[in-house]
Amino acid sequence: MTALAGLWYTDGCPARDPLDRMLAAQRLYGPDHMAAWSESNVAMGRQLKRILPEDRFDTQPLISRDGRFTLVADAFLDNRDDLAAALVLDSRAAEMSDAAFVLAAFERWGLNCFDHLYGSYAFAVWDRAEPRWILARDALGGKPLHYHRSDRCFAFASMPKGLHALPEIPYEPDTDTLARTLDLLPTDPRSSSFRHIARIGMGEYAVVTSAGITHHHHWNPSPALLELPRAADYHARLRAELDRAVAVRLRGAGDVGAQLSGGIDSSAVTATAARLLSGTDRRVIAFTAVPVPGFDGIAPSGRIIDEGPLAAETAALHPNIDHVLVHTQGRSPLDGLDRAFHLYEQPVPNPCNAVWSDHIADLARARGLTVMLTGQMGNLTLSYDGARLLPALLRRGRFLRLAREAYALRRAGSSVAGVVAQIIGPAPTRRIRGWFRRSDPADPLDATLLNPALRTDLGLPQFRPPANRGADSHADRLAALRHVDPANYAKGILAHWGIDQRDPTADRRFVEFCLSVPEDQYFRDGQSAALARHSLADRLPAAVVQSRSKGLQAADWHLGMAAAPDLLAAELARLDACADTRTLLDLPRLRQMIEDWPAQGWEQPRITTRYRLGLLRALASGHFLRRATRSNE
Repeated sequence: MTALAGLWYTDGCPARDPLDRMLAAQRLYGPDHMAAWSESNVAMGRQLKRILPEDRFDTQPLISRDGRFTLVADAFLDNRDDLAAALVLDSRAAEMSDAAFVLAAFERWGLNCFDHLYGSYAFAVWDRAEPRWILARDALGGKPLHYHRSDRCFAFASMPKGLHALPEIPYEPDTDTLARTLDLLPTDPRSSSFRHIARIGMGEYAVVTSAGITHHHHWNPSPALLELPRAADYHARLRAELDRAVAVRLRGAGDVGAQLSGGIDSSAVTATAARLLSGTDRRVIAFTAVPVPGFDGIAPSGRIIDEGPLAAETAALHPNIDHVLVHTQGRSPLDGLDRAFHLYEQPVPNPCNAVWSDHIADLARARGLTVMLTGQMGNLTLSYDGARLLPALLRRGRFLRLAREAYALRRAGSSVAGVVAQIIGPAPTRRIRGWFRRSDPADPLDATLLNPALRTDLGLPQFRPPANRGADSHADRLAALRHVDPANYAKGILAHWGIDQRDPTADRRFVEFCLSVPEDQYFRDGQSAALARHSLADRLPAAVVQSRSKGLQAADWHLGMAAAPDLLAAELARLDACADTRTLLDLPRLRQMIEDWPAQGWEQPRITTRYRLGLLRALASGHFLRRATRSNE
């Protein structure tokens, strides 16, 4: 919706001309209108892309009534009506942009405004009185915000290319971050893929003065559990929260797109949107990724490779859903890497999924859609499995309840070994398996092609057993939510395809509700994801609600790679010619894997781990690094 930029030269240099370069570099993210404000050595501005009806009232940068604060914001707020009432805006609210709401909230509540702002946002406020900058992002990372700080300059921009428009900021990839990402290790949530450029973390605000920068978490959801009298009360609350979260994401859209798989999350989002739009002339265009016609691959245990039939059952429940099956048409996952580098400015984590998601975006744009609903965070919220309940019952000595759940699992078809594995958790299970076989069929290090010499230089571990799930479901899920930062990808998709991706399962109030539900509501009577299954039983087909298998989208990805060997060979040659990629990647092993390309067995865990995860991630990381290794010109 908006690309932001701003800078402060603490040595007194004029800021306006450099700001114009920063805004111009980000024009693809906001092509409709540019506006700026400057005052000697301080400047800020925005490039606007109009999506919401209220965007026609956007007159940023905005100055507070007393002249102290100047603000730019990239915002999509969920609670305009509540804010209008709390701020006593009366009739003025209808002609205020979301950015104007953010400024009004900041004027009223200062750094406590985050308790009142719900939705996706990134904003920057210049405080003339201090002087200082205040930069912030929403809880779930809906909007990006990057920055650079040196002895003489502080600058921020929505995307790194806005900062690289300044010649004093070197264009240099962050090899350490790329290595940790490639090696499946946690990274600093404030790091970017470029040295000299950091980002404001999700759910954080930063205060920048001439003396330095301090970071603060403004989103710290309470670990207190919700206590309701009956299970049915939790079900009713979940349905109400889902209805609200979907409804606010229909704002400003006519027909809406939806990514519809055979799983509960996307099915619930799609069906809820259809219910909310019933009685209007607006439709839901549901896109389902399926294998290419004639694909005869074997499904791995517990997975579904063609989700078309399940998705069709959901679509058939609602006459205002148009169901569109989408296959990759034999495209290679390498096809879109150049475009992804330009749009997202960080490596694509799953190139095989990008093939079908990009094609869905192509089809949605051709239909004139501007909004795409997803359910990407549903595994941690809506359909959370409650798998920590059984180990918790064991730790607490609640053996009678544990025995009842174990018996229910056996009756549902789980093996004895499977029941034991769920009770003791994944890490002990893996250790036990290690006693009986020399190597695990899906060793985590099979999924990385990091150069062993670089791993040693960086002090990264040579072997990592999988982390066991902790006793604290709230803390574990919150950490996982904070680990996934989708903002750069959402901004790039909006820029190229004109499609605003909106995820109701990442709605802050919905997330907070899901975190507050006790674990025994998620796992009941031997059934995982029980809260979603019971709550949505009257909204979704029984086959979707009762399915215990998970979808495996892009199961046919290897066909596109095999059909374009010249493309793969050319990329490997480019990686080999770049000194930085030779340092990052284990290129001899990568080359050997390509030479040993499997003719079959793509459903086997070891092949999936090595090729779908390891090889594709290495190619994407290497491609990003070689493209980013250039001069600032």
